[in-house]
Amino acid sequence: MTALQVRNVPGPIGDILKRRAAAAGQSLSEYALGILEREAGVPTLAELTERIERRGRVAIEADPAALLRQDRSEH
Repeated sequence: MTALQVRNVPGPIGDILKRRAAAAGQSLSEYALGILEREAGVPTLAELTERIERRGRVAIEADPAALLRQDRSEH
């Protein structure tokens, strides 16, 4: 597990985070960890691009326009 310490948090920001943590029934550390978990769970554009490139191209054998026309005519 990694330890993380944040220094020089401006007073107003610290106050807001403390209030929000209290309102959520959490300690400041628990609240901050939740924020970090959410942030880490959202891939960056570079990470998404890398994933897509690793997957490679997919060959589509059917004509997409024809598939749409067929689907629309069935409904």
